[in-house]
Amino acid sequence: MSQGTIRVIQTAKDTADRLTEKQALTFIPDTEEKENTLINIYDDLEYQEIEGFGGALTEASAVTLAKLSEENQKKVIDAYFDREQGIGYTLCRSHIQSCDFSLGNYTYVEEQDAELATFDISRDHTSIIPLIKRASNAVGTDFRLFSSPWSPPAFMKTNGEMNNGGKLKPEYREAWANLFVKYIQAYAEEGIDIWGVSVQNEAKAQQIWDSCIYTAEEEKDFVRDYLGPALEKAGLSHVKVLIWDHNKERVYDRAKVAFEDQAASKYIWGICFHWYSGDHFEALSAVHDRFPDKKLFFSEGCQEGGVHLGSWKTGERYGHDIIGNLNNWMSTWTDWNILLDEQGGPNHVGNFCDAPIIGDTVQDELIFESSYYYIGHFSKYIRPGAKRIGSSKYTDHLETTAFRNPDGTIAVVVMNRTDNELPFTLRCREQLAETSIPGHAIQTLLFK
Repeated sequence: MSQGTIRVIQTAKDTADRLTEKQALTFIPDTEEKENTLINIYDDLEYQEIEGFGGALTEASAVTLAKLSEENQKKVIDAYFDREQGIGYTLCRSHIQSCDFSLGNYTYVEEQDAELATFDISRDHTSIIPLIKRASNAVGTDFRLFSSPWSPPAFMKTNGEMNNGGKLKPEYREAWANLFVKYIQAYAEEGIDIWGVSVQNEAKAQQIWDSCIYTAEEEKDFVRDYLGPALEKAGLSHVKVLIWDHNKERVYDRAKVAFEDQAASKYIWGICFHWYSGDHFEALSAVHDRFPDKKLFFSEGCQEGGVHLGSWKTGERYGHDIIGNLNNWMSTWTDWNILLDEQGGPNHVGNFCDAPIIGDTVQDELIFESSYYYIGHFSKYIRPGAKRIGSSKYTDHLETTAFRNPDGTIAVVVMNRTDNELPFTLRCREQLAETSIPGHAIQTLLFK
């Protein structure tokens, strides 16, 4: 890319543009000090560093992938993990024991085995581990994996089952912490390093599927007195520990409880959040302002209610949320299932959802949803190690964010959710480039 040239990548509704490279722009000097329609880039202002983008490698995704032809399996892996042919995912999520997007409830230990003598991850060998290894091999050394539990074994819980909430019984806190350790060690024996763990998926939700409830105090105490020390004792202090793993409306409240306790906070790298209760972008900045050394990690989001074939609003929902989170200090992002079948499953309680790629296991076809392309405008061009830089825009009808990559390339994402084409002038270092963006479109502009 020559100096002064701006690459333009576009995805737009009612066109064939899907991460399509358009005609390049050229910067010209801002000799007349243009005032209107500006998107300003302040590349001397730096904010958070990006850890990575990715999605969840669930049993449902693995089983669906295995039902497709070898050709389509390769297309899915390349589409997500190849930086040139795909959208360059590097950081993924998986589940410790079963989740709703499993074929059924399962644990790594037999009933009443608090000593974990029967610990066994053989269930994961059938589907999840092969998928993780394919993803890891495709990415290479930059691949990272973090994992979340949906529920402890039934015998460790107050309700005696993995589903429908319940709590971890106090007498099993040590055993449950030790199961985290055994999980990390067992995966390491498979050649898979666990980069991080969250304490509990959706710690406030009593779901009809695998779930377990922690108050803020219970979660903090579990990390401080059991999980943190167990990891430390096992020589696993490098494994990142994250809390909450639920919606943004209480992200600040949960952060305060955990991070104000120094004995707990020393073990906690950051806080995870989901999108199901609304934007609450300001809550993320509140966490950063109060606890600037803690990381903000979007760990799950999806379009609920089954498959939404061809929906453009799904992609725009992703774009809006990613931009809002990035502009409020988010450093890590993982989608929910990378692949689901034609029904939006499998899911052992019928909680069917959409995914960026739908694998029709009957017709052996792949359907790429709008969300795949919208995500790609970020994950493909904002790389691990990129730092957010300053920006401003002339209208709220445009949503924007800007990053400088480790190679010096600046990536500016511009999204237009209105029905109308909107003009804008990109301005950086006293240079201008006039252009526009169609209605219901997203662009990534790249320059050095």
